[in-house]
This record gives sequence, structure tokens and C-alpha cells, in this order.
Amino acid sequence: MEFKESQAIYLQIADYVCEQILLEKWKAEDRLPSVRELAVQTEVNPNTVMRTCEYLQQYDIIYNKRGIGYFVASDAMKRIKQLKKERFMENELPQFFRNIYLLDIELDELKTHYEKYKRSHFR
Repeated sequence: MEFKESQAIYLQIADYVCEQILLEKWKAEDRLPSVRELAVQTEVNPNTVMRTCEYLQQYDIIYNKRGIGYFVASDAMKRIKQLKKERFMENELPQFFRNIYLLDIELDELKTHYEKYKRSHFR
């Protein structure tokens, strides 16, 4: 896994785990790879993966079955979408709106591009 310097590694791994859940590669109640497996997969220290797991547990996205491992929470997808939506609205949308304003892009034009993007990437 290639990491960006702009964000803590444990958060980037959390994004990876969330993406796997959103893509339904890991479904509700599925067991996640072990901390060691995930550490090897992402090429980081197991302590970093543990920090990721603690972070995701805080948001009830995963839960721990003592001695067995971590599992995807039954409502993880809903929680991830809520969390990511809040972060997007706070962090990325203001800059996006600023660019739209500065570039004088109309919402109709934006909608056309968005629909084209959805068709080409998600169907």
C-alpha cells in the first residue's frame, strides 16, 4: 500500500478497510484479516494496524470478539457513509465550492459531468 504524507498512516488504513466494506468485499459480520495479516498486507507495523482497529471501533464500524478477531459491524456501511459524508462536507466541499465559484461553473454543467462520471465508473 502506498501512503500519502498528508494523513496519518493508521487513518489511511482505516480508509482502506472502510473502502473494502463499501465495495462489499467485506460484508456485515465478516471477520477481518488478523492484525498481523493486515500489517503484512499494508506493510506496516502491527501496532499501527491496532491503532486503526481502535479508531474504527470508536465509530462502531468494527468490533472485537475477544480471542477470535475483528468483525464488520452489522450497520458498518451506514456508519461509514455517515462519517465520510460529514468529513467530506467539512473538509472538501468548501474548497470544491470555492473552485466552482472561481471558475464560474454552473450547477447544470456540473450535474452533466457528474452523471457522465457515474455512467462510466459505476455501471
